[in-house]
Amino acid sequence: MKSDYEIANEKPMRLITEVAADMGLPADLLVPYGNYKAKVNISQFDEERIAASKLVLVTAITPTKAGIGKTTTSIGLADGLKKLNKNVVLALREPSLGPCFGIKGGAAGGGYSQIVPMEDINLHFTGDFHAITAANNTLASLMDNFRFFNRGKPEGIKTVLMKRCLDVNDRVLRKIVTALDTPNNGITSETGFVITAASELMAVLCLAEGLEELRKRIDEMLLGFTFAGEPFTTKNLGVTGAITALLKDAMFPNLVQTLEGCPALVHGGPFANIAHGCNSIMATKTAMQFGDYVITEAGFASDLGAEKFFNIKCRKAGLQPAMSVLVATSQALKLSGGIAEDKMMLPDLTALAKGMQNLERHIAILKTFNQKVLVVLNRYHFDTKEEIDFIQSWCNKKEAAFAVNDAYMQGGKGAREMAQAVVDICKDPSPPLRYTYELSDDVETKIRKIVTNIYGGKAVVFYKKAQEMIRKIKKLGLEHLPVCMAKTQYSFTDDAAISGLDGDFKIDVDDLVITQGAGFIVAVCGEMMRMPGLPKVPQANFIDVVDGKIVGVS
Repeated sequence: MKSDYEIANEKPMRLITEVAADMGLPADLLVPYGNYKAKVNISQFDEERIAASKLVLVTAITPTKAGIGKTTTSIGLADGLKKLNKNVVLALREPSLGPCFGIKGGAAGGGYSQIVPMEDINLHFTGDFHAITAANNTLASLMDNFRFFNRGKPEGIKTVLMKRCLDVNDRVLRKIVTALDTPNNGITSETGFVITAASELMAVLCLAEGLEELRKRIDEMLLGFTFAGEPFTTKNLGVTGAITALLKDAMFPNLVQTLEGCPALVHGGPFANIAHGCNSIMATKTAMQFGDYVITEAGFASDLGAEKFFNIKCRKAGLQPAMSVLVATSQALKLSGGIAEDKMMLPDLTALAKGMQNLERHIAILKTFNQKVLVVLNRYHFDTKEEIDFIQSWCNKKEAAFAVNDAYMQGGKGAREMAQAVVDICKDPSPPLRYTYELSDDVETKIRKIVTNIYGGKAVVFYKKAQEMIRKIKKLGLEHLPVCMAKTQYSFTDDAAISGLDGDFKIDVDDLVITQGAGFIVAVCGEMMRMPGLPKVPQANFIDVVDGKIVGVS
């Protein structure tokens, strides 16, 4: 089969103005960035039209290190619905440069199920990540400047919470010391970097609806505490306007297209293992205003991305999803069933049967949110008919809807079965969304409900630092905020080596991070790092420019 790069470049793209016109987007809302990508300068939403749109979430079972193919499935589903003559719009996250040059590669789909221009989307795109990085680090610089000139004063900053960010996987920046050598370099401090996708400003941008709310959320960002013990925010620093100015253009969704010309709004990119894992509310609502069907995805599996999509994003934006698509692969199921990683592509019905327990757990998680569920097998070339038939038979016995997705090999044509199943399920009214916890619950209760009801664990252990932060959260009156769990994506537990399917585990909460501007509390579990590292042989080794064209981004 041809490479993603070859496939993405063999078919001419439609002009972005044509894509916008086909989805009914007024020309005065379009700000082109060349011929094939654009910003959508939208400032008002038609809530009645949005409420009539069918929002479909694509999530997954516990992934392998190679992923599950949610983005490929999402794109294929959109193209499949387009083949059925449905008015459909995609709403996806932007890829991060960190994984693109690291272990995972690009995140614009694959095979014949891609969004294009693929290289642009995976690299600099319209500059949103760069704007967030610049805004974050400008704010950090202004805060340190204030510290320098107000050191020792009651209004000076004693405890710093904010960290700098960079859209690169760089483990050496996790913990650093700044302002060494002379006093003129500033106040010597222990600090660190997070990856841009895990920064509070990324979450702020993704959860704000318009520039005014963006400004308000930036105002509320908690940067630290003064010598007098008072909270210190961006508003206290007096630079909210400047940070908003840096994010003005980044606030608006980006419009691109699939290989088959389906409109795709790609905006925002928080990771789901260390952040809330969903594209922006601006992009999702824009898609729903112009599409009868909107396909979106949340990062990693249902215990991470989907949980945060429902409990944080949908709650905040008032969204009511029509259904959820649960993506599985034969190799991920076999890996969950105990097969060795180097043999997961080989037929093994015994391991596959054992691995169905993982699929069952994720179906149960989605049903706790009152979701109608379609199980989709993302088909690989090595999948046997016997294996596919086994998974389908298992789903039939469990009364779970099932479809095969072959979009990677066949594009929208290979996704028609999945698309028709989605249309059939969406014919019936959706039950109201049910949340895991109430906002009135205290922080400990929210976390325990997630651990017991979503992960299936027994208990939660709050370590000393987390206990101290709980006291600060109560003192600041922030217990009403939702919780964003930061933990490994490879397990229901906080240890990637233990599956947790037996429920005999506890979750260790090492720290709690207050992201007042974003509007949630981050619970850091186990050995979770908010700045990833690179593998021994990173994807960057295979990226190059040949004859003026970028190759190796896949």
